[in-house]
Amino acid sequence: MTELDPTGIPRATARLQLHAGFTFADAAALVPYYAGLGVSHLYLSPITTARPGSTHGYDVTDFTAINPELGGEAGFLALARQTQEAGLGIVVDIVPNHMAASATHNGWWRDVLARGADSSHARDFDIDWQSRDPALHGKVLLPILADAYWQTLTAGGIALVRTGDGQVTLRYGDHDLPLAEPTLDMAIPSGPDAMHALLERQHYRLAWWRTAATELNWRRFFEINDLVGVREECDDVFEAVHALIFRLYREGWIDGLRIDHVDALADPAGYCRRVRERLDTLRPGRPAARALAHPWLVVEKILAEDEPLPADWRMDGTTGYDFMNDVSAVLHDAAGEAPLTSLWMRISGDNRPFADYVGACRHRVLARQLVTELDAVCARLHELAREAPTTRDLPYHALRHALTSFLVAFPVYRTYFATSNEAVRDSAYDTATVPAAADTARTHLAPDEAAALDFILDQLRGDARPDTRAAQLRTKLQQIMPALAARSTEDTAFYRYGRLLSRNEVGSSPGTLALAPERFHARMAARRDSYPHSMLAVATHDHKRGEDARMRLAVLSELAGEWADAIADWEARLAPLLVASPRGPDGADRIMLYQTLLGAWPADPRALQAEDAQRAFVDRILAWQRKSIREAKRHGSWTHPDTAYESASEAFLAALASGEPDSVLERIGQFADHIGPAAAINSLSQTLIQLTAPGVPDRYQGNEGWDFSLVDPDNRRAPDFARLQSQLECRGGWSHWLQHWRDGRIKQQVIRAVLKLRHQQPALFAEGTYEGLAADGKLAPQVLAFARRCGTSEAIVIATRLAARHADPALPRIPPQCWGDTGLHVEGNWVDVLTGHAVSAHAGCLWMKDVLVGLPVAVLVRA
Repeated sequence: MTELDPTGIPRATARLQLHAGFTFADAAALVPYYAGLGVSHLYLSPITTARPGSTHGYDVTDFTAINPELGGEAGFLALARQTQEAGLGIVVDIVPNHMAASATHNGWWRDVLARGADSSHARDFDIDWQSRDPALHGKVLLPILADAYWQTLTAGGIALVRTGDGQVTLRYGDHDLPLAEPTLDMAIPSGPDAMHALLERQHYRLAWWRTAATELNWRRFFEINDLVGVREECDDVFEAVHALIFRLYREGWIDGLRIDHVDALADPAGYCRRVRERLDTLRPGRPAARALAHPWLVVEKILAEDEPLPADWRMDGTTGYDFMNDVSAVLHDAAGEAPLTSLWMRISGDNRPFADYVGACRHRVLARQLVTELDAVCARLHELAREAPTTRDLPYHALRHALTSFLVAFPVYRTYFATSNEAVRDSAYDTATVPAAADTARTHLAPDEAAALDFILDQLRGDARPDTRAAQLRTKLQQIMPALAARSTEDTAFYRYGRLLSRNEVGSSPGTLALAPERFHARMAARRDSYPHSMLAVATHDHKRGEDARMRLAVLSELAGEWADAIADWEARLAPLLVASPRGPDGADRIMLYQTLLGAWPADPRALQAEDAQRAFVDRILAWQRKSIREAKRHGSWTHPDTAYESASEAFLAALASGEPDSVLERIGQFADHIGPAAAINSLSQTLIQLTAPGVPDRYQGNEGWDFSLVDPDNRRAPDFARLQSQLECRGGWSHWLQHWRDGRIKQQVIRAVLKLRHQQPALFAEGTYEGLAADGKLAPQVLAFARRCGTSEAIVIATRLAARHADPALPRIPPQCWGDTGLHVEGNWVDVLTGHAVSAHAGCLWMKDVLVGLPVAVLVRA
């Protein structure tokens, strides 16, 4: 962690997704609401200019200007002024790794296409100008054609047009492509041969989009062909990309940064330190009191369990996927692992552990999606091997097989072996992880391939002077790792393995069902010691399921038998349909569909009584189902969809959701209603822990109410802010909110009350110690408690867990009398800051029957 003055650390953030339909002006209108809720900073999605119509802002077209669709710089400054007047700050999301590969909208990219390697922006992008393909030397492959190249030419799909300013460009669909200067005066081509001759003289080669996976000569974001990698490691590129952001920070308009996809950069450690150093240099020149507040910096970094964020990055922490995993896992019941695994294996017909799914998916991604990236690394390895007499006989295919086996076995997102001038201590985690992965890989290698693996490991871990081919190889080798990890695990295996979908979440391992309280406490204590200002997330714009959908599905880990019985009933009712239409969906897709319907079901079943509401709900599930099938890549994919299977699956869902009385959909809703109180207990506990654990809680837009969203784009739908604003001012009281828990006000009021406490006692949560507390008694496993202490300030946080077999059938709480002799060994007199309820210790204990009389959660402070 970095040594920071805590005055610059947010108390809590609120993430807002900006786009043309939700602009700076819309965000400004919500400032009073968020100030009333108690957050300290708005946390904005990318604000730089993006592709027109972008719904997320990560497809940047101009780093130097604020997006005009959001309101431009004037709109942003108006928002910034309003936040400051309300006592709030702003954190912005930046995208240093990539830009939109759009000649129409990205001026830097257009200049490269017009001038080739002589362009002043040629170094901005990660392009291999000396590709292994001689036809691409000095050229950029542009795989934008919907059909094969010659087919497109003969169909007249490419034409020369004159723009309004008199420029002549090539037009293909919505792409406007520049012409190389020597060809501007060529005669207008009269046929496909003449057009081909013109195209051959350009600095790019047009190609069918399907060629990208194997032919591309520039780095992409993952395998997305319209996002091109940016070379932040170059000084001039770094300055150009960050000039606007640094100016906004210096002028006092922004207070911190969220750095997107840091693992894809050539040198994540060097980049992070450089950003920190620059902001520290700019800080004294900021206006007034803002010059005293150090910048808050977090990185989007997905950590494996117990993997540390490197301390020498000088970041305040991650964007919180690691916390999201921990808080979710501790609210799952480990006793459900065996029966849920058995159920999954029986219905899916697959008895492999999750790790085997990941291995198979890694093989597939390398063989089909990241072929060009893998081939480029292997070619560099082969060239270097040929230069030394000791390794010159290593065959290309041995190197390729060895590298594939190593990458398949590698368990984390990437390594961080140094490639920059600055001497960096290699990660001890890398030093331990690499040999373990290599040992696994060797079991699949022949002797000559094992020698090839030794050579690869030498290139990865050995000395490499900056700006040498060995250093460039190391960079490319490490950059392929995060794309492989993300695409194989989150975007493929998560859609194949469905034991319990609440654990199929970014930053989590579905193979780990639950986390024991003592391990949770150990991780929170370590977080407090290492990264006390890291972000704490429970929902993001990238989550697979909403925070409360996960908490409802978590209940199934407690009720695995009931869940198995329910599925058996639904399967029996749907059996005739499967016999009539055996094409699909298969068992794996069906059990994931049932879970998705259950998790997405609204808390208030009356919300689906209207026919149009139920239709909208089913449409959301249909969109999820189509995405799930294609991401899994078992029955087609995005590039090769299996329309017959998809149609059969859609028909299955339509039949399941028929409006007939006692339909399977109705029964799924009844099951959701049955576990609703226990699910709400989980949700309130998750919310309270997020707000009180070491770190900075981030509330994703609109999730102060119940969040039963699905994967994007569903999780980016516009929240009902008018309803949330109205509910925030509701003065019904805790008893009223508890009785009407289905409307979500109880969750919103918990957030408001705890954020008020954080405002009143900032040091307690920014600097306070963390101590896990163990309960005794009849329902001790149902208690998760910890203490935060700073000086004379103290708070005891108490949350309920694993309540499904003890919960009130109508309300989200365990009835007080059911707690029996369950208590915490804590002395003194206390007040619950949520309800104002006073409670005193008796016989050296705080008894849960006295503490949790109204709510399933409590935050106690000294009376």
